[in-house]
This record gives sequence, structure tokens and C-alpha cells, in this order.
Amino acid sequence: MSEIKYRKVSTSKVTISELMLPSHQNFSGKIHGGYILMLMDQIAFAAASKYSGTYCVTASVDTVDFLNPIEVGELVTMKASVNYVGNSSMIVGIRVESENIQTGKVKHCNSSYFTMVAKDSEGKNIKVPHLILGNGDEIRRFCKAVILINQKKEHDKHSKTFDYTSPQALEELKNYNIRLDFK
Repeated sequence: MSEIKYRKVSTSKVTISELMLPSHQNFSGKIHGGYILMLMDQIAFAAASKYSGTYCVTASVDTVDFLNPIEVGELVTMKASVNYVGNSSMIVGIRVESENIQTGKVKHCNSSYFTMVAKDSEGKNIKVPHLILGNGDEIRRFCKAVILINQKKEHDKHSKTFDYTSPQALEELKNYNIRLDFK
């Protein structure tokens, strides 16, 4: 049996900054959310791969709430680190901020959690090193990840048992802006 390997959270930390160009804007003149999501996926990959020392794939993305729009000409900085490890999976926390270069004003634009899975050269899941938590922020982030995992499990459990065709469920649908029109 092999010895368990441990790594510090700091071995996963990655920061990227990119100037937002006119080519990144959407139809309303703000930076396109899809472009930001692409950058977030790239930094999640970098953090997870750096930590695990292997190729990683995105398994899921937690809620991404766009808190503040990003303007053309702003400098976007993303910070990521592994917050939690399972057997082959890692939860990478990402924080996105934008800075108006002229005024120096910094805005928190969004935060999210990407679940990444380590793969070997044949595409099979492989074990990742265990995590060393070295300060209060790292412990807080780890605990938040545990809460997210438990919430997902609870949600999945309820989703599998909910009968949306029951008379009670159909009755509750009347509280929404819909009309049932079965043919």
C-alpha cells in the first residue's frame, strides 16, 4: 500500500488577469458572461491540474451569479485554489474581480465553485493528494465546500423522490405563471 500524499492549498493557487477588449462584449456593451465562464473554466483546470499534477476535467459548475457587470477596458483578475479534495475530485473556488484601470475601483463580479476530476493518461479517474489546511481562510473554504456537497446530496435525494405528476404537485403548479393544457 502506498503512502498517503498531502499537499498544501498554496500549491494550487493560480491568479490570472486579462484586459477586457471590445471583442469580448455582448449586445448590451458589457463583457459576455460566456467569455467569463470560459476563463473561469481555464483557471479551474489550471488550479486542479497544478494541485494534482495530472490532467483534469470539469465535472460540474456550482451556481454562478453575475453580481456586477464588467466593462470593456477593465482588467479582470481571477483567483482560484483547491478548497476541497475527495478521492479523485477537487472543488476549486474562483473569485472574479474587475478593476477600472483609470480610477482604480475594484468590483467583485462573481464567485463560483468548479468540481474537477483528475484523470490518468487513459482517461480513468485517479487519486489526488489529500489537503493540508494551513489557516482560517482555508478551513472556512473547506467547510463551505463540505456544506455545498451535503446540500447537493440532499437536493439529489429529494429530486429523485418527487412525483411531479401527482395530483398534489399539479395543484401546486397553479401558484405559478403557467397554464396546464394537456391534449
